[in-house]
Amino acid sequence: MPAAPPRVLIAAFEGWSDAGAATTTVLQHLGELIDAEVLHTIGSEGYVDFQVHRPKIAFDEDGNRVLDWPDTRLYGSVQRPAEPEDPAAETVRRLDGTRVTDLFLLAGVEPARDWQSFAEQVVEVIDIWGIDTVILLGAMYSDAPHSRPIVTSISTESAKRRAETGAKRSSYEGPVGIATVVDLALAEAGISAVSLWAQVPHYVHSAPSPKATLALLDKLEELLDVVIPRGALLDEATEWEANIDRIAATDEEMTQYIRRLEESRDEALAAETTGDALALEFEKFLEQPDQHSARLEDPEDPEQRGEPGEEE
Repeated sequence: MPAAPPRVLIAAFEGWSDAGAATTTVLQHLGELIDAEVLHTIGSEGYVDFQVHRPKIAFDEDGNRVLDWPDTRLYGSVQRPAEPEDPAAETVRRLDGTRVTDLFLLAGVEPARDWQSFAEQVVEVIDIWGIDTVILLGAMYSDAPHSRPIVTSISTESAKRRAETGAKRSSYEGPVGIATVVDLALAEAGISAVSLWAQVPHYVHSAPSPKATLALLDKLEELLDVVIPRGALLDEATEWEANIDRIAATDEEMTQYIRRLEESRDEALAAETTGDALALEFEKFLEQPDQHSARLEDPEDPEQRGEPGEEE
């Protein structure tokens, strides 16, 4: 029998690591696609500052007033035998068309205190639900032009995962958010995890960034070998970019600033492309060591003796 697909958790936290609401929008989009339901809750009491993230009051189905606390919740699909699958339904599917059922989502706000204790609870939840691998999402504001593709990066502490995904080990030193604390706690517990981050233009910080959300979804497809329907996100990203273009068109200073960012990004991309091309040519050279060695050592080669070769 073929091996069962891995049980995957995708986690994101509202706050410092959620620039442009890119990561929480990813979880919301995926949750709608897989009809996610709450499976487990990490209570907010003791972790969250309620003056920053206030509980909300609403009416339940019976008309009672209930409080909705800013807890961290694990979501997943619940399979019920009486519910036949709709083959035409938009959902997350594997490349062979089968529905993904072992995808979990962890959503919450960044805690204000006791981060180590919180990270230990996340590790415990992952162990309880038998999750095999974790993808931690992040988005940060940077000097990124909105008119160019959103830059994403993948890092992991696991050498095995670096070999599998092409990720790198992070060399960053400085202040971090809860995603990094959880990442290191997972590594210490021997749980496979990667961090996926997107760069969001800092000059549009007051609005959600659907283009960054799309960039994260693109990378998730690559990492998981799945197909994720985009829904209205493509149109929203196009409108987002067009709106910024319209605003910039009325502000010459902003237009010039964006142009400088574009030039810097294009130069960096050109340098990276040139470097990749040189590396590829060098790899091709090394793929045929015997031929190159034979040529270097052939005493009968007139070119190597500095003599002219025979004319054709």
